[in-house]
Amino acid sequence: MSYDTDPFRGEFDSLEEFADRVSDVLKCPVTIEDANHRLIAYSAHDDYTDPARTATIISRRVPEKVINSLWKQGAIPALLKSREPVRVPPIHDVGLGSRVAVSIWKNDEVIGFIWVLETNRTLSPEEMEWLKLAAKAAKNKVLQLYMRKNKKEERVQELFWKLLTSHIAAEDEIRAHLAAMQIPTAPQFAVVVFRFAADLTAEMERQISYLLQTTQQIPILLYTTDGRDVILLGAPKTDQPLKELSAFIESFAAKMKERFHIHDVQCGFGGVYSVYRLIEKSYREALAVLALKEKLGDEIKSVYGYAQLGIYQFFDFLLEQKRQGEWTNPALTKLQSYDQKHHSDLVKTFETFFDHNENAQETADVLNVHPNTLAYRLKRIADIAELDLNDMNQKIKLYIDIKLAKYEARG
Repeated sequence: MSYDTDPFRGEFDSLEEFADRVSDVLKCPVTIEDANHRLIAYSAHDDYTDPARTATIISRRVPEKVINSLWKQGAIPALLKSREPVRVPPIHDVGLGSRVAVSIWKNDEVIGFIWVLETNRTLSPEEMEWLKLAAKAAKNKVLQLYMRKNKKEERVQELFWKLLTSHIAAEDEIRAHLAAMQIPTAPQFAVVVFRFAADLTAEMERQISYLLQTTQQIPILLYTTDGRDVILLGAPKTDQPLKELSAFIESFAAKMKERFHIHDVQCGFGGVYSVYRLIEKSYREALAVLALKEKLGDEIKSVYGYAQLGIYQFFDFLLEQKRQGEWTNPALTKLQSYDQKHHSDLVKTFETFFDHNENAQETADVLNVHPNTLAYRLKRIADIAELDLNDMNQKIKLYIDIKLAKYEARG
């Protein structure tokens, strides 16, 4: 078949009809995706298709393992930079056969992709040029979907802000609003906040949206941005939601670093709840985690969830009580005075000992002292502070007050 002019000139009633036309011209199965790899049209195919295409059609989105492989292999970075077709060799580990792909552009932004599965043949240079024409012809149809999607996202984000600020507080009303906007509910959820080093640019927002739309680790029910924060409502699926949310957070931060070279992402998530009127509470708790991370740094570097903060949950309340003169800890005062006078590290020794679950060998290794030296220091601590090291209540009180003093010093 030879085409003297553009084989895609003319009107098409739907993107499905257009996908079939591209498939007829190139004699290969075709899929059309939006910029976040959600399937928006696909052609009919003969008996052969590869597992990646089958999985995409069934789930209406490209599997995350396929997206990850295409990033590592370099295909997606190339498609985000070039208007030329990109040849993608097979990636057998994820069931991906040989393909050619081309981006669909709106000005300087990619709004979709056309993927052509090469079935026992290789596209000729002329067919590669036709594929470029197909990308231009698809633009208006994909753009219509893009504009409708953006308008819906604006309405959804407005609803999310109302929930984050308790402007809608009745559970039935919240669920009615979610249903009206076709937003699924889930048995459990938590508000997650990612905080970047500077205010988000439009380009960063696109990159973040891409990651959130393509992740299949946890369902993202809602998300929005605020200055340098990305706020989302995640719905963990297992009976270990804290572990699940922490894994998602670490994966998100790693991908921002690997794919987009964005570092220094802090994150916190609030309590996991099942009642939607508690979205605002979960949001406040997520912000509290971030505030503590800013003050305490490495002390809670690997802690992301409000429920994982332990004693730190109470620090603002305790600090207020302390400032009102509600209590002092004579044991800590004595140790601080002794350290200052003798240039010793008894307070640090006790803190490190408790940090390491009272494991003498680990503590000695961290402090770079002999275990016998550690034993001597602990005895001095007990004598100077008049502290019973066999009484857990006394030890916990001293430990909390040491941490609280550090927290107070960091303002």
